[in-house]
Amino acid sequence: MRIGHGYDVHKLGENRDLIIGGVKIPHHLGLVGHSDADVLVHAIMDSILGALALRDIGYHFPDNDSSFKNINSLILLEKVKELLDSKGYKVGNIDSTIIAQKPKLSPYIETMRENISRVLGVSIDDINVKATTEEKLGFTGEEKGISAHSVCIIFKA
Repeated sequence: MRIGHGYDVHKLGENRDLIIGGVKIPHHLGLVGHSDADVLVHAIMDSILGALALRDIGYHFPDNDSSFKNINSLILLEKVKELLDSKGYKVGNIDSTIIAQKPKLSPYIETMRENISRVLGVSIDDINVKATTEEKLGFTGEEKGISAHSVCIIFKA
C-alpha cells in the first residue's frame, strides 16, 4: 500500500468556465489555466502520481505543450490511470477537499464523485469529495481563486 497527497490552486477570472470534478458549474467567474483548470481533478492526479513516485502533473502534462491547451482534465486523469495500471496498482480510496468561498458546491458533489470513480474504475464509495470555505480569509476567502487537496491510497492490483 502507498499513500499520496496532491494540492492544486487556480485563480478565478472572467471569460472562463468553472469546471470542478468534471462538472461545469454556473458561476460568473471560471478558473484560469492552460487546461480546463479543474483544481479537484488536478489535486487527485497529483495524489496518485505522488503515491506512484512519478513526480507531478506539471512534469507529465506541461503547460508549454499545446496538446494540453483547454483539455478536459478527466482525459488527463485517464492518462494517470494508465500509469497506475502500468505500474500494477489500483486506487484503494481517495479523500479530497475543495476550498472555495463561492459558489456553493454541494449540489455538484455526487456528479464529481461519479465522474472520478468512472474514470478510475473504482466504486463511488471509494471516492470522497468535500467542499469548504475559508470564512472569507485568504485568497480563496476573498474569491480570488479556488484550491483543492487530495489524499489517496493505492495498492498492488
